[in-house]
Amino acid sequence: MTAAAHHPHVHTAVIGSGYSGIGTAIRLKQSGTDDFVILEKAPRLGGAWRDNAYPGAACDVPGHLYAFSFAPNTAWRTTLPTQPEVLAYLEHCATRYALHPHLRLNCELTSARWHPDEGRWRLDTTRGTYTASVLVVATGLLSTPHIPGLPGLETFQGPAFHTARWDHEADLTGKRVAVIGTGASAVQCIPHLQRRAAHLDVYQRTPPWVLPRLRRRTTALERAALRHVPGLPRLLRHTAYWSRELWTLAFVPGHPWARVLAATAAHLHRLLQLRGTALRGPTRPSYRVGCKRILLASDYYPALRQPNVDVVAQGVEKIGPRTITTADGSRRPADVIVFATGFRVYDPPVSHRVTGTDGRTLAEHWGEGMAAHNNVTVPGFPNLFLLLGPNSGLGHSSLVLMLEAQLDHVLACLGHLERTGAQAIEATREAWHTYRRQLRDHTSGSTWTTGCDSWYLDPRTGHNTALWPRSVIAYRNLLRAFRPQDHTLTRRPAP
Repeated sequence: MTAAAHHPHVHTAVIGSGYSGIGTAIRLKQSGTDDFVILEKAPRLGGAWRDNAYPGAACDVPGHLYAFSFAPNTAWRTTLPTQPEVLAYLEHCATRYALHPHLRLNCELTSARWHPDEGRWRLDTTRGTYTASVLVVATGLLSTPHIPGLPGLETFQGPAFHTARWDHEADLTGKRVAVIGTGASAVQCIPHLQRRAAHLDVYQRTPPWVLPRLRRRTTALERAALRHVPGLPRLLRHTAYWSRELWTLAFVPGHPWARVLAATAAHLHRLLQLRGTALRGPTRPSYRVGCKRILLASDYYPALRQPNVDVVAQGVEKIGPRTITTADGSRRPADVIVFATGFRVYDPPVSHRVTGTDGRTLAEHWGEGMAAHNNVTVPGFPNLFLLLGPNSGLGHSSLVLMLEAQLDHVLACLGHLERTGAQAIEATREAWHTYRRQLRDHTSGSTWTTGCDSWYLDPRTGHNTALWPRSVIAYRNLLRAFRPQDHTLTRRPAP
Protein backbone atom coordinates (compact mmCIF):
# COMPACT_ATOMS: atom_id res chain seq x y z
CA MET A 1 0.00 0.00 0.00
CA THR A 2 1.19 3.54 -0.68
CA ALA A 3 1.87 6.22 1.90
CA ALA A 4 -1.34 7.95 0.78
CA ALA A 5 -3.37 5.02 2.13
CA HIS A 6 -2.02 5.56 5.61
CA HIS A 7 -1.61 9.30 6.02
CA PRO A 8 -3.62 12.42 5.23
CA HIS A 9 -2.54 13.98 1.95
CA VAL A 10 -2.57 17.67 1.04
CA HIS A 11 -1.49 19.42 -2.10
CA THR A 12 0.77 21.90 -0.27
CA ALA A 13 2.36 21.75 3.17
CA VAL A 14 3.74 25.02 4.52
CA ILE A 15 6.31 24.86 7.32
CA GLY A 16 6.08 27.90 9.60
CA SER A 17 3.44 30.53 10.31
CA GLY A 18 5.38 33.77 10.27
CA TYR A 19 5.27 36.28 7.44
CA SER A 20 6.36 33.68 4.88
CA GLY A 21 3.87 31.05 5.97
CA ILE A 22 0.93 33.44 6.29
CA GLY A 23 1.81 35.10 2.99
CA THR A 24 1.99 31.71 1.24
CA ALA A 25 -1.39 30.70 2.61
CA ILE A 26 -3.04 33.94 1.51
CA ARG A 27 -1.62 33.70 -2.01
CA LEU A 28 -2.68 30.07 -2.30
CA LYS A 29 -6.21 31.04 -1.33
CA GLN A 30 -6.21 33.94 -3.78
CA SER A 31 -5.11 31.57 -6.54
CA GLY A 32 -8.04 29.28 -5.82
CA THR A 33 -6.14 26.63 -3.85
CA ASP A 34 -7.64 25.54 -0.55
CA ASP A 35 -5.89 22.19 -0.16
CA PHE A 36 -3.02 23.11 2.16
CA VAL A 37 -1.89 23.00 5.78
CA ILE A 38 0.41 25.23 7.80
CA LEU A 39 2.55 23.22 10.19
CA GLU A 40 3.67 25.34 13.16
CA LYS A 41 5.84 24.02 15.98
CA ALA A 42 4.67 26.65 18.49
CA PRO A 43 1.25 26.99 20.17
CA ARG A 44 0.66 30.30 18.38
CA LEU A 45 1.28 31.70 14.90
CA GLY A 46 3.69 34.56 14.27
CA GLY A 47 7.18 33.23 13.60
CA ALA A 48 9.96 35.68 14.42
CA TRP A 49 7.45 38.30 15.54
CA ARG A 50 6.01 35.88 18.07
CA ASP A 51 9.41 34.80 19.35
CA ASN A 52 11.15 38.17 19.53
CA ALA A 53 9.02 39.62 22.31
CA TYR A 54 11.85 41.32 24.18
CA PRO A 55 11.33 44.83 25.61
CA GLY A 56 11.57 47.42 22.87
CA ALA A 57 11.23 44.99 19.95
CA ALA A 58 10.10 46.87 16.87
CA CYS A 59 10.45 47.08 13.11
CA ASP A 60 13.23 49.06 11.41
CA VAL A 61 11.31 49.81 8.23
CA PRO A 62 8.10 51.84 7.76
CA GLY A 63 4.85 50.01 8.38
CA HIS A 64 3.70 50.83 4.85
CA LEU A 65 6.47 48.52 3.62
CA TYR A 66 5.94 45.89 6.28
CA ALA A 67 2.39 44.96 5.34
CA PHE A 68 1.64 42.72 2.38
CA SER A 69 0.73 44.68 -0.73
CA PHE A 70 -2.21 42.29 -1.10
CA ALA A 71 -3.26 42.79 2.54
CA PRO A 72 -2.51 46.46 3.36
CA ASN A 73 -2.74 47.74 6.92
CA THR A 74 -4.03 51.27 7.53
CA ALA A 75 -4.05 50.97 11.32
CA TRP A 76 -0.36 51.14 12.31
CA ARG A 77 -0.11 53.13 15.53
CA THR A 78 3.54 54.03 14.94
CA THR A 79 5.52 54.75 11.79
CA LEU A 80 7.96 51.94 12.68
CA PRO A 81 5.62 49.30 14.14
CA THR A 82 6.28 47.63 17.47
CA GLN A 83 6.41 43.86 17.96
CA PRO A 84 2.87 43.64 19.40
CA GLU A 85 1.55 45.62 16.42
CA VAL A 86 3.25 43.38 13.86
CA LEU A 87 2.07 40.22 15.60
CA ALA A 88 -1.47 41.58 15.76
CA TYR A 89 -1.30 42.30 12.02
CA LEU A 90 -0.33 38.69 11.24
CA GLU A 91 -3.13 37.40 13.43
CA HIS A 92 -5.53 39.78 11.69
CA CYS A 93 -4.43 38.41 8.31
CA ALA A 94 -5.01 34.84 9.50
CA THR A 95 -8.54 35.74 10.59
CA ARG A 96 -9.37 37.89 7.55
CA TYR A 97 -8.35 35.15 5.12
CA ALA A 98 -9.79 32.27 7.18
CA LEU A 99 -6.45 30.53 7.68
CA HIS A 100 -7.09 29.07 11.13
CA PRO A 101 -8.70 25.85 9.79
CA HIS A 102 -5.44 25.23 7.91
CA LEU A 103 -3.20 25.79 10.94
CA ARG A 104 -1.72 22.81 12.77
CA LEU A 105 -0.24 24.25 15.95
CA ASN A 106 2.23 22.41 18.21
CA CYS A 107 3.15 20.46 15.09
CA GLU A 108 6.90 20.43 14.50
CA LEU A 109 8.42 18.95 11.38
CA THR A 110 10.90 16.21 12.32
CA SER A 111 11.68 14.96 8.82
CA ALA A 112 10.63 15.48 5.21
CA ARG A 113 11.62 13.00 2.51
CA TRP A 114 10.81 13.01 -1.19
CA HIS A 115 9.38 9.73 -2.48
CA PRO A 116 10.00 9.67 -6.24
CA ASP A 117 7.87 6.58 -6.85
CA GLU A 118 4.86 8.42 -5.45
CA GLY A 119 5.83 11.93 -6.50
CA ARG A 120 5.20 13.41 -3.09
CA TRP A 121 6.78 14.43 0.18
CA ARG A 122 6.37 12.37 3.32
CA LEU A 123 6.38 14.64 6.37
CA ASP A 124 6.87 13.28 9.85
CA THR A 125 5.79 15.67 12.58
CA THR A 126 5.24 15.65 16.31
CA ARG A 127 1.52 15.27 15.56
CA GLY A 128 1.63 12.49 13.02
CA THR A 129 2.56 12.00 9.38
CA TYR A 130 1.35 13.84 6.30
CA THR A 131 2.07 13.53 2.62
CA ALA A 132 2.16 16.53 0.31
CA SER A 133 2.72 17.14 -3.38
CA VAL A 134 4.41 20.47 -2.66
CA LEU A 135 6.55 21.52 0.30
CA VAL A 136 7.08 25.20 1.17
CA VAL A 137 9.71 25.81 3.85
CA ALA A 138 8.74 29.16 5.36
CA THR A 139 11.02 29.18 8.40
CA GLY A 140 13.49 31.78 7.11
CA LEU A 141 17.07 32.10 8.37
CA LEU A 142 16.46 33.97 11.63
CA SER A 143 14.37 31.47 13.55
CA THR A 144 16.88 29.52 15.67
CA PRO A 145 18.81 31.54 18.28
CA HIS A 146 22.57 31.21 18.53
CA ILE A 147 24.01 31.09 22.03
CA PRO A 148 27.82 30.87 22.03
CA GLY A 149 29.32 27.87 23.77
CA LEU A 150 31.04 29.83 26.51
CA PRO A 151 32.95 27.76 29.07
CA GLY A 152 31.13 27.60 32.39
CA LEU A 153 27.76 28.78 31.09
CA GLU A 154 26.09 25.71 32.57
CA THR A 155 27.32 26.74 36.02
CA PHE A 156 25.66 30.16 35.96
CA GLN A 157 23.15 30.38 38.82
CA GLY A 158 20.88 33.15 37.55
CA PRO A 159 18.53 33.46 34.57
CA ALA A 160 20.33 33.32 31.21
CA PHE A 161 18.34 33.62 27.99
CA HIS A 162 18.41 34.84 24.39
CA THR A 163 16.49 37.92 23.29
CA ALA A 164 14.45 35.69 20.95
CA ARG A 165 13.48 33.49 23.91
CA TRP A 166 12.89 36.22 26.47
CA ASP A 167 12.18 34.99 29.98
CA HIS A 168 9.23 37.15 31.00
CA GLU A 169 9.16 35.48 34.42
CA ALA A 170 12.65 36.70 35.28
CA ASP A 171 12.63 39.66 37.65
CA LEU A 172 15.32 42.08 36.45
CA THR A 173 14.46 44.91 38.81
CA GLY A 174 17.41 45.86 40.98
CA LYS A 175 19.65 43.14 39.47
CA ARG A 176 23.07 43.26 37.84
CA VAL A 177 22.25 42.46 34.23
CA ALA A 178 24.77 41.56 31.54
CA VAL A 179 23.91 41.94 27.85
CA ILE A 180 26.27 40.05 25.57
CA GLY A 181 26.23 41.51 22.08
CA THR A 182 25.47 44.90 20.54
CA GLY A 183 23.41 43.98 17.50
CA ALA A 184 19.84 44.82 16.50
CA SER A 185 18.02 43.29 19.47
CA ALA A 186 20.59 44.68 21.92
CA VAL A 187 20.18 48.30 20.92
CA GLN A 188 16.42 47.96 21.27
CA CYS A 189 16.30 46.23 24.66
CA ILE A 190 19.24 47.97 26.40
CA PRO A 191 17.38 51.26 27.05
CA HIS A 192 14.57 49.31 28.74
CA LEU A 193 16.97 47.20 30.78
CA GLN A 194 18.89 50.28 31.90
CA ARG A 195 15.77 51.66 33.52
CA ARG A 196 15.07 48.42 35.43
CA ALA A 197 18.47 47.09 36.41
CA ALA A 198 20.55 48.22 39.35
CA HIS A 199 23.54 47.92 37.05
CA LEU A 200 23.87 47.00 33.37
CA ASP A 201 27.04 45.70 31.70
CA VAL A 202 27.04 45.82 27.90
CA TYR A 203 29.63 43.39 26.49
CA GLN A 204 30.69 44.71 23.10
CA ARG A 205 33.17 43.03 20.78
CA THR A 206 32.48 45.30 17.80
CA PRO A 207 30.70 48.67 18.05
CA PRO A 208 27.78 49.00 15.61
CA TRP A 209 27.00 51.78 13.18
CA VAL A 210 23.87 53.50 14.52
CA LEU A 211 21.63 56.03 12.79
CA PRO A 212 18.76 57.96 14.42
CA ARG A 213 15.48 56.11 14.70
CA LEU A 214 12.92 58.49 13.19
CA ARG A 215 9.82 57.02 14.74
CA ARG A 216 6.63 58.69 15.91
CA ARG A 217 3.05 57.83 16.75
CA THR A 218 0.54 58.16 13.95
CA THR A 219 -2.51 60.35 14.51
CA ALA A 220 -6.15 59.38 14.26
CA LEU A 221 -6.45 61.80 11.33
CA GLU A 222 -3.63 60.05 9.47
CA ARG A 223 -5.21 56.65 9.98
CA ALA A 224 -8.59 57.95 8.84
CA ALA A 225 -6.99 59.43 5.70
CA LEU A 226 -5.37 56.09 4.92
CA ARG A 227 -8.75 54.38 5.17
CA HIS A 228 -10.71 56.90 3.12
CA VAL A 229 -8.40 58.66 0.65
CA PRO A 230 -8.08 56.50 -2.48
CA GLY A 231 -4.51 55.76 -3.47
CA LEU A 232 -2.92 57.25 -0.33
CA PRO A 233 -1.65 53.92 1.13
CA ARG A 234 -0.14 53.01 -2.22
CA LEU A 235 1.51 56.44 -2.55
CA LEU A 236 3.08 56.20 0.92
CA ARG A 237 4.24 52.65 0.23
CA HIS A 238 5.95 53.70 -3.00
CA THR A 239 7.55 56.70 -1.30
CA ALA A 240 8.96 54.50 1.47
CA TYR A 241 10.03 51.89 -1.09
CA TRP A 242 12.09 54.22 -3.25
CA SER A 243 13.61 56.09 -0.33
CA ARG A 244 14.86 52.75 1.05
CA GLU A 245 16.14 51.67 -2.36
CA LEU A 246 18.50 54.64 -2.34
CA TRP A 247 20.27 53.07 0.64
CA THR A 248 21.59 50.38 -1.69
CA LEU A 249 24.02 52.92 -3.14
CA ALA A 250 25.97 52.97 0.12
CA PHE A 251 26.71 49.24 -0.14
CA VAL A 252 27.55 48.56 -3.79
CA PRO A 253 30.60 49.72 -5.77
CA GLY A 254 30.59 53.02 -7.64
CA HIS A 255 28.93 55.34 -5.12
CA PRO A 256 31.51 56.37 -2.48
CA TRP A 257 29.59 59.57 -1.77
CA ALA A 258 26.67 57.50 -0.44
CA ARG A 259 28.94 55.68 2.03
CA VAL A 260 30.47 58.96 3.16
CA LEU A 261 27.01 60.45 3.68
CA ALA A 262 25.82 57.45 5.74
CA ALA A 263 29.02 57.32 7.80
CA THR A 264 28.93 61.06 8.47
CA ALA A 265 25.33 60.93 9.64
CA ALA A 266 26.11 58.01 11.97
CA HIS A 267 29.24 59.67 13.39
CA LEU A 268 27.39 62.92 14.07
CA HIS A 269 24.59 61.01 15.77
CA ARG A 270 27.09 59.20 18.01
CA LEU A 271 29.19 62.26 18.81
CA LEU A 272 26.21 64.43 19.67
CA GLN A 273 24.55 61.85 21.88
CA LEU A 274 27.79 60.93 23.69
CA ARG A 275 29.27 64.41 23.98
CA GLY A 276 31.13 65.02 27.22
CA THR A 277 31.69 61.31 27.91
CA ALA A 278 34.56 58.87 27.50
CA LEU A 279 32.33 56.57 25.40
CA ARG A 280 33.05 58.21 22.08
CA GLY A 281 36.20 56.15 21.54
CA PRO A 282 34.92 52.68 22.51
CA THR A 283 31.73 53.13 20.45
CA ARG A 284 33.45 54.24 17.24
CA PRO A 285 33.16 51.56 14.52
CA SER A 286 36.43 50.63 12.84
CA TYR A 287 34.92 48.94 9.77
CA ARG A 288 33.16 50.35 6.70
CA VAL A 289 29.57 51.46 7.24
CA GLY A 290 27.14 48.79 6.05
CA CYS A 291 29.58 45.89 6.35
CA LYS A 292 27.47 44.81 9.30
CA ARG A 293 23.81 45.67 9.64
CA ILE A 294 23.22 49.40 10.22
CA LEU A 295 21.09 49.88 13.33
CA LEU A 296 18.44 52.48 14.05
CA ALA A 297 18.19 53.83 17.60
CA SER A 298 17.74 57.21 19.25
CA ASP A 299 17.79 56.00 22.85
CA TYR A 300 20.71 53.53 22.73
CA TYR A 301 23.59 55.97 23.20
CA PRO A 302 21.71 57.95 25.91
CA ALA A 303 21.23 54.66 27.78
CA LEU A 304 24.96 53.88 27.60
CA ARG A 305 25.87 57.18 29.25
CA GLN A 306 23.72 56.56 32.33
CA PRO A 307 25.62 56.06 35.62
CA ASN A 308 24.36 52.49 36.07
CA VAL A 309 25.73 51.31 32.68
CA ASP A 310 29.23 50.16 31.73
CA VAL A 311 30.35 49.34 28.19
CA VAL A 312 32.78 46.43 28.40
CA ALA A 313 34.75 46.51 25.14
CA GLN A 314 36.09 42.97 25.55
CA GLY A 315 35.08 39.55 24.36
CA VAL A 316 33.68 37.14 26.96
CA GLU A 317 36.01 34.26 27.81
CA LYS A 318 34.06 32.28 30.40
CA ILE A 319 31.11 32.31 32.76
CA GLY A 320 31.12 31.57 36.47
CA PRO A 321 28.21 30.93 38.87
CA ARG A 322 27.78 34.68 39.38
CA THR A 323 30.54 36.25 37.26
CA ILE A 324 31.63 36.92 33.70
CA THR A 325 35.33 36.87 32.78
CA THR A 326 36.55 38.85 29.77
CA ALA A 327 39.55 38.39 27.49
CA ASP A 328 41.75 40.65 29.63
CA GLY A 329 41.10 38.47 32.70
CA SER A 330 38.71 40.89 34.40
CA ARG A 331 35.77 39.42 36.30
CA ARG A 332 32.48 41.25 36.70
CA PRO A 333 29.47 40.17 38.78
CA ALA A 334 26.19 39.28 37.05
CA ASP A 335 22.77 38.15 38.28
CA VAL A 336 21.16 37.82 34.82
CA ILE A 337 22.64 37.24 31.36
CA VAL A 338 20.85 38.34 28.20
CA PHE A 339 22.30 36.96 24.96
CA ALA A 340 21.84 39.27 21.99
CA THR A 341 23.98 37.02 19.82
CA GLY A 342 21.98 36.44 16.68
CA PHE A 343 20.81 33.25 15.01
CA ARG A 344 21.99 29.99 13.47
CA VAL A 345 21.94 31.43 9.98
CA TYR A 346 24.23 28.97 8.20
CA ASP A 347 23.06 25.76 9.81
CA PRO A 348 19.28 26.03 10.08
CA PRO A 349 17.81 22.94 11.76
CA VAL A 350 15.27 22.40 8.98
CA SER A 351 18.13 21.82 6.52
CA HIS A 352 18.99 18.62 8.41
CA ARG A 353 15.40 17.39 8.20
CA VAL A 354 14.68 17.72 4.47
CA THR A 355 15.97 14.88 2.27
CA GLY A 356 16.00 14.99 -1.53
CA THR A 357 16.09 12.50 -4.38
CA ASP A 358 19.62 11.24 -3.74
CA GLY A 359 19.08 10.50 -0.05
CA ARG A 360 21.06 13.53 1.09
CA THR A 361 19.72 16.34 3.24
CA LEU A 362 19.75 20.02 2.37
CA ALA A 363 22.49 20.48 4.96
CA GLU A 364 24.65 17.91 3.15
CA HIS A 365 24.01 19.63 -0.19
CA TRP A 366 25.00 22.90 1.43
CA GLY A 367 28.36 21.69 2.71
CA GLU A 368 30.05 24.48 0.74
CA GLY A 369 27.45 27.08 1.69
CA MET A 370 23.73 27.63 1.29
CA ALA A 371 22.52 28.26 -2.24
CA ALA A 372 19.21 28.19 -4.06
CA HIS A 373 18.30 29.13 -7.60
CA ASN A 374 16.53 32.51 -7.48
CA ASN A 375 16.95 32.03 -3.70
CA VAL A 376 13.97 29.64 -3.83
CA THR A 377 14.65 26.22 -5.43
CA VAL A 378 17.40 23.60 -5.14
CA PRO A 379 18.22 20.86 -7.70
CA GLY A 380 17.56 17.40 -6.34
CA PHE A 381 14.62 18.62 -4.24
CA PRO A 382 11.50 18.46 -6.43
CA ASN A 383 8.51 20.64 -5.52
CA LEU A 384 10.46 22.23 -2.67
CA PHE A 385 10.35 25.99 -2.26
CA LEU A 386 12.40 27.96 0.26
CA LEU A 387 11.10 31.35 1.35
CA LEU A 388 13.40 34.06 2.75
CA GLY A 389 16.18 31.49 2.73
CA PRO A 390 19.63 31.73 1.08
CA ASN A 391 20.60 35.22 -0.12
CA SER A 392 17.19 36.67 0.76
CA GLY A 393 18.26 38.97 3.59
CA LEU A 394 18.35 42.74 3.15
CA GLY A 395 20.46 45.43 4.72
CA HIS A 396 18.34 48.36 3.62
CA SER A 397 14.66 47.58 3.10
CA SER A 398 11.71 45.33 3.94
CA LEU A 399 11.95 41.56 3.66
CA VAL A 400 8.25 41.54 2.79
CA LEU A 401 9.19 42.91 -0.63
CA MET A 402 11.57 39.99 -1.23
CA LEU A 403 8.96 37.56 0.05
CA GLU A 404 6.26 38.80 -2.32
CA ALA A 405 8.58 38.35 -5.30
CA GLN A 406 9.30 34.80 -4.13
CA LEU A 407 5.61 34.03 -3.69
CA ASP A 408 4.97 35.16 -7.26
CA HIS A 409 7.77 32.83 -8.38
CA VAL A 410 6.33 29.87 -6.44
CA LEU A 411 2.92 30.40 -8.01
CA ALA A 412 4.55 30.65 -11.45
CA CYS A 413 6.27 27.29 -10.86
CA LEU A 414 3.02 25.70 -9.73
CA GLY A 415 1.19 27.20 -12.70
CA HIS A 416 3.80 25.71 -15.04
CA LEU A 417 3.26 22.33 -13.42
CA GLU A 418 -0.47 22.57 -13.95
CA ARG A 419 -0.18 23.67 -17.59
CA THR A 420 2.24 20.90 -18.49
CA GLY A 421 0.56 18.18 -16.44
CA ALA A 422 3.94 17.32 -14.90
CA GLN A 423 4.33 15.87 -11.45
CA ALA A 424 7.27 17.85 -10.09
CA ILE A 425 9.54 20.78 -10.83
CA GLU A 426 13.04 21.70 -9.67
CA ALA A 427 15.88 23.97 -10.74
CA THR A 428 18.43 22.53 -13.16
CA ARG A 429 21.90 22.08 -11.72
CA GLU A 430 23.35 24.28 -14.45
CA ALA A 431 20.98 27.17 -13.63
CA TRP A 432 21.71 26.74 -9.93
CA HIS A 433 25.48 26.92 -10.48
CA THR A 434 25.19 29.91 -12.82
CA TYR A 435 23.02 31.81 -10.37
CA ARG A 436 25.43 31.14 -7.49
CA ARG A 437 28.35 32.49 -9.56
CA GLN A 438 26.34 35.59 -10.43
CA LEU A 439 25.60 36.27 -6.77
CA ARG A 440 29.29 36.01 -5.90
CA ASP A 441 30.15 38.38 -8.73
CA HIS A 442 27.61 40.91 -7.47
CA THR A 443 28.93 40.62 -3.91
CA SER A 444 32.55 41.09 -4.99
CA GLY A 445 33.72 44.63 -4.31
CA SER A 446 30.68 45.48 -2.21
CA THR A 447 30.73 46.86 1.32
CA TRP A 448 29.87 43.42 2.70
CA THR A 449 33.24 41.96 1.66
CA THR A 450 35.44 44.64 3.26
CA GLY A 451 36.62 42.48 6.14
CA CYS A 452 34.24 42.80 9.07
CA ASP A 453 32.95 39.75 10.93
CA SER A 454 29.38 39.81 9.65
CA TRP A 455 26.58 37.24 9.81
CA TYR A 456 26.05 37.94 6.12
CA LEU A 457 29.17 35.87 5.32
CA ASP A 458 29.42 32.14 5.91
CA PRO A 459 32.34 31.66 8.33
CA ARG A 460 33.16 28.33 6.71
CA THR A 461 33.73 29.74 3.22
CA GLY A 462 33.78 33.53 3.55
CA HIS A 463 31.08 33.78 0.87
CA ASN A 464 27.90 35.79 1.21
CA THR A 465 25.08 33.26 1.36
CA ALA A 466 22.59 35.22 3.48
CA LEU A 467 22.21 38.66 1.89
CA TRP A 468 20.76 39.78 -1.43
CA PRO A 469 23.64 41.90 -2.83
CA ARG A 470 21.59 44.19 -5.06
CA SER A 471 18.52 46.41 -4.94
CA VAL A 472 15.03 45.05 -4.30
CA ILE A 473 13.89 46.22 -7.72
CA ALA A 474 16.67 44.14 -9.30
CA TYR A 475 15.37 41.03 -7.53
CA ARG A 476 11.76 41.71 -8.43
CA ASN A 477 12.74 42.22 -12.07
CA LEU A 478 14.76 38.99 -11.98
CA LEU A 479 11.71 36.98 -10.96
CA ARG A 480 9.18 38.90 -13.04
CA ALA A 481 9.33 36.45 -15.96
CA PHE A 482 9.29 32.70 -15.30
CA ARG A 483 12.05 30.85 -17.20
CA PRO A 484 11.02 27.25 -18.00
CA GLN A 485 14.51 26.51 -19.34
CA ASP A 486 15.95 26.92 -15.84
CA HIS A 487 13.80 24.07 -14.53
CA THR A 488 13.49 20.32 -14.89
CA LEU A 489 10.08 18.65 -14.94
CA THR A 490 9.28 15.15 -13.77
CA ARG A 491 6.50 13.67 -15.84
CA ARG A 492 3.73 11.64 -14.30
CA PRO A 493 4.08 7.88 -14.83
CA ALA A 494 1.83 6.35 -17.43
CA PRO A 495 -1.32 4.79 -15.93
